[in-house]
Amino acid sequence: MKVVIQRVRRASVTIEEKLRSAIGAGLLVLVGIQADDTTEDIQWLTTKIVNLRVFDDENGVMNRSILESGGDILAVSQFTLMARTKKGNRPSYIDAAPPTVSVPLYEEFARTLSEKLGKEARTGVFGANMQVELVNDGPVTIIMDSKNKI
Repeated sequence: MKVVIQRVRRASVTIEEKLRSAIGAGLLVLVGIQADDTTEDIQWLTTKIVNLRVFDDENGVMNRSILESGGDILAVSQFTLMARTKKGNRPSYIDAAPPTVSVPLYEEFARTLSEKLGKEARTGVFGANMQVELVNDGPVTIIMDSKNKI
């Protein structure tokens, strides 16, 4: 499982010109799921995300987590994170899990993230054509892969 985490001042997801979800200050998390991902990957990533110290403390140092800052999280599925780009110019998405695997894992990811955050993590709609808007704060962007835990 791969995630791209962006600290944002605000972020939203619109589908067919209708606002689906929006947050103020917090984290936008783009989520890519592989066929061999498990609940263990979800547990590891969600724990890392809610404890990631990327918010400024009183001294202007990134030393606070989303739990301490009180911010929100918007989690959006994005299979293109699983792209293979080594050969040619057209990305291959063979590593992306099929919907039968990825939908339940994405839903579990959002549920687990909400539990660890202590409030609802907002979401997009799996498989939908979404317009994601954000104001990246910093900019702060972090990439994590549950296959690279060490």
